Amino acid sequence: MAYIAPIHQPSSIRHALKLNFLSPDEECLVVAKSNRLEFYLYTPDGLSLQHSRSVYGRVIMLHKIRPASSRTDHLFVGTDRFHYFTLSWNPQTKTLRTEKSYVDQADKSARDSQTGERCHIDALGRFMTLELYEGVVTVVPIAHKTKKQGDAEIGTLGEPIPVRIEELFVRDSTFFQMRSREKEEKPRLALIYEDTQKRVRLKVRQLTYSPGLHGDVGSAALDPPEAEESLQEELEIGASHIIPVAAPSCGVLVLGETGIMYYEHSTNTVIKRPMKEATIFCAWAMIDQQRFVLADEYGKLHMLMLELNEQDQQRVTGWQMDEFGKCSRASVLVYMGIHDEEGILFVGSHSGDSQLISIGTEVKTRQILPNIAPILDFTIMDMGDRSSEGTSNEYSSGQARLVTGSGAFTDGSLRSVRSGVGLEDLGMLAEMENITNIFSISSQPDKVSLDSLVVSLIDETRVFRFTAEGDVEEQDDFCGFSGAATLLAANVSNGRILHVTSTIVRLVDADSGMTTSEWIAPTGQSITATAANEGVVIISIGGSSLIALDTSGDLNVKSQKDFGPNQQIACVNLSPVDQSVCLIGFWQGSTISILNVDSLSILHTEVVSAEAVIVPRSILLLNVLPEQSPTLFIAMADGNVITYSMDIENHALSNKRSTVLGTQQAGFTALPKDDGTYNVFATCDHSSLIYGSEGRLVYSAITAEDAVCVCPFNSQAYPGAIVIATKGHLKLAVVDEERSTHVQGLPVGATVRRIAYSAELKAFGLGTITRHLEQGAEIVKSRFELVDEVVFKVLHTYELNNEELVESVMRCQLDDGYGNLAERFVVGTAYLDDDHTDSVRGRILVFEVTADRQLKVITELAVRGACRCLNMVEGKIVAALIKTVVIYSFEYTTPSTPNMRKVASYRTSTAPIDLAVSGTRIAIADLMKSVSVIEYNSATNTLTELARHFQTAWATAVALVDENTYLEADAEGNLMVLSQDVTSEMKEDRRRLRITSEMLLGEMVNRIRPIVNSKPSSDGTALVTPRAFLATVEGSIYLFATIAAAMQNLLMELQRAIAKYVQSPGDVPFMKYRAFRSTVREEEEPMRFVDGELVERFLDMSESVQEDIVKEMQVGGMEGKLDVEELKGMVERLRRLR
Repeated sequence: MAYIAPIHQPSSIRHALKLNFLSPDEECLVVAKSNRLEFYLYTPDGLSLQHSRSVYGRVIMLHKIRPASSRTDHLFVGTDRFHYFTLSWNPQTKTLRTEKSYVDQADKSARDSQTGERCHIDALGRFMTLELYEGVVTVVPIAHKTKKQGDAEIGTLGEPIPVRIEELFVRDSTFFQMRSREKEEKPRLALIYEDTQKRVRLKVRQLTYSPGLHGDVGSAALDPPEAEESLQEELEIGASHIIPVAAPSCGVLVLGETGIMYYEHSTNTVIKRPMKEATIFCAWAMIDQQRFVLADEYGKLHMLMLELNEQDQQRVTGWQMDEFGKCSRASVLVYMGIHDEEGILFVGSHSGDSQLISIGTEVKTRQILPNIAPILDFTIMDMGDRSSEGTSNEYSSGQARLVTGSGAFTDGSLRSVRSGVGLEDLGMLAEMENITNIFSISSQPDKVSLDSLVVSLIDETRVFRFTAEGDVEEQDDFCGFSGAATLLAANVSNGRILHVTSTIVRLVDADSGMTTSEWIAPTGQSITATAANEGVVIISIGGSSLIALDTSGDLNVKSQKDFGPNQQIACVNLSPVDQSVCLIGFWQGSTISILNVDSLSILHTEVVSAEAVIVPRSILLLNVLPEQSPTLFIAMADGNVITYSMDIENHALSNKRSTVLGTQQAGFTALPKDDGTYNVFATCDHSSLIYGSEGRLVYSAITAEDAVCVCPFNSQAYPGAIVIATKGHLKLAVVDEERSTHVQGLPVGATVRRIAYSAELKAFGLGTITRHLEQGAEIVKSRFELVDEVVFKVLHTYELNNEELVESVMRCQLDDGYGNLAERFVVGTAYLDDDHTDSVRGRILVFEVTADRQLKVITELAVRGACRCLNMVEGKIVAALIKTVVIYSFEYTTPSTPNMRKVASYRTSTAPIDLAVSGTRIAIADLMKSVSVIEYNSATNTLTELARHFQTAWATAVALVDENTYLEADAEGNLMVLSQDVTSEMKEDRRRLRITSEMLLGEMVNRIRPIVNSKPSSDGTALVTPRAFLATVEGSIYLFATIAAAMQNLLMELQRAIAKYVQSPGDVPFMKYRAFRSTVREEEEPMRFVDGELVERFLDMSESVQEDIVKEMQVGGMEGKLDVEELKGMVERLRRLR
């Protein structure tokens, strides 16, 4: 059984609308992100999210209607499941309310529209038209005032009426505006269509409607207007959009690639004008009756202004169009009106970030709504367990970082997606630079909570005191702290404050501010490191000697130890867990030592890294995991964090594990918790929060990438807060209790079509495509780029040939010519032109990365088909070409001359799309014929088919998720888990891949990446085992997992019970929504698949509903007694997975 949960929600915006939905007096913006509706209000700071709700179906159209009985607009929504409904806002409950729903208007005999679905309402609001199928326009009458009809019904939707038209391939359509508001004038619909000879024409049809009698459905027709001449001439071949012009002109503008045409049907007036340079328009928005904003494919914004005749301003005589700005490639434009004397334009994008733009004296981007769609490819950049030492960790989503190739062309980017912990900013304390450390103390000896903040700079110290109400005031001279940089400030016994600088250690009375004791470093020497607890302070003098000073009375030397010049001290720590020991890290030998505090004698020494040059720079011993041995954290200079479990009795270290947080050393800060355990804040170039969960350490990214240092500040005014110092300011924040998904982006300016990652080379290999216009011609180029893993800097670029595109990229290990394995990137390409049809249609190139991090082609092979996918089997390269899967050996004829030799091939049913390799078995995702499994025999160099899925499926991706089990995604948004029964005695059964789980995801999956080292928990208590990540066209990322056998029935019954209590907009049943659906087969409910997003809604329900769900499960056949709290705990564990 299978389980799926979203890690990142869809972010692509294809549809948006402005309407008075939430309030009759304030307009809001509604956007559709795949199956989610989001409602925003405009504020001076930008768009503010007011409500978000998922819809059971991908939204394909939005429109607004206003019933006479409503003070606010209603929202009409259409989905790809052919469900259509109207929604209103309930201001009392702050929820969406379904007003009317059309259960299913699917016409099985008609062909879906190839140019997208459209929805229009005529100028008088009497009719809505839906264009869902080719040659069919569905007319929905909107009730208007008549003698027999009450006002309460005005504006409500009637029953839909399908009307057939001759035009099949309709590119765009719109209703003409009307000069007269008289009801007798019939609405006219203008259509741009392509005829059977591929000629583009404009057709005007007049809508006629006759209401039915006695409640029957009426009739409708769309006929050419009588006694009017139609436009006979052809439109330009690139005509794509039609824009209605408001009264009094009431014509339409037709946008083409090289020119714009105006047409007025009443006078048959045609005005044509060429554009200064050719372009392709993709979206438009009306500012007023004369001005329109146009967006093109290349991210340019144009202002089009109509020119009217001078006499009566009634007729369009021409127009002016100027480019005025740039934006993401727009899918939809919405003009939000004038705010603060500037026009506000919303740009919704599928291929880039959505933007809020102000149009005034200059064009400015006011706000960015991040979007990682479409995800063309991604790789799992595991930030943990890169060290070869120690055992591998169990799965932790906080340790994995996904790097996606997102967006298209100029909007293309790399996005780092990581599940992490957020920070809620409480306020900015001060703007200051050169902060080296911060400490929190209590200025009053009898106070438990903290009230003062000590900020150490390069050559001074500043102190801030907080009142109980949260007011803050800087202290001019707090206890003599201001003279020099502070190494340590802390409260110690007897109501005193410990203060350490590079030359002196002082004990200060908290009441009087007087120094009660001090210790001065020997002349010519300085204090380089220090740590303290309530009874002792440890200081390092010159990095070579260690001194323990007693702080219970005067500062007396308890013990002293000299390590000599060959053992320089790099870091020191005193742990709250075991106050009898001191922890030290050394510059030499990559070693740490555990010392007795009283005598400074060495209790244990550990070599942390085999590379002696890698130095431990920070060390910490804390209880992070409840009821387990304390954990020793060591931050290395190369960005690694090494952990051990320490035995308190004999100080032995065990369970060594290594996790890479970044490229710079991490600084540790202990954050105490109420239960006596700690979290660890690690500040580095990839700051992380380390905490315990379910008996293991979790490393979660935290939104404090620019943090220099951190300290806890559990004050009376700000309980549970922390203080964060960055390079330029000091701020207060609270750490979120729950982990969420965080995204960081790096613009590439090109489509990142393929991505591969090499941990050994610490670099990415990117296959990119660029597009630009040169003298009206579109120029497409492709290249392979080597990019650094940390700063994402392009190290080297290899330009491909003209008309050659990257199709696939793989990182692998190949023979280096001397019998050793070396990291290599392999790139598969395809040619677009027809000059290579006889022999060469693509290439396979093998790249070496040189010592100075440059790309070098060591061999290439011309192939007769586009190389769609690459993989490795038995040390050989597997290439998926147009109709075959071919295995190539990589051999050296001489130590400097490698070549590739074809050793085996297998002809697929149509075209291979994706490959998944396990051992000698290769799973092939076929364009039309689902998945087949073949096996490579290296002894005979043959490929033999073992099994196949015999149903038709337009596969897009495949991955091995368990032994003999494959996860397949198809182009219609379905997921299927296929299993081969290798133990069956029947040969026919062994040859058949059978479906064990299936469901409709609702989004097309572009790539599935298996979680290679994922395994069930060692104690067998895991509910699910993560197996793969999935990335979709809409920008979603999902976690796929297999359910433990003992939990399968429970989770299935829980899903079924919750589905009965969750009502979706439009009243669409959950089971029907998630049921498998394709052009050849449609089911009633998902098969052995659990939707994690639905299951997690159990936590948001009231206690009474939770109890009802438990009773429902028991009625459904669940054995044993179910407890609400126990069930909540299980669902919490599932939610923490992502």
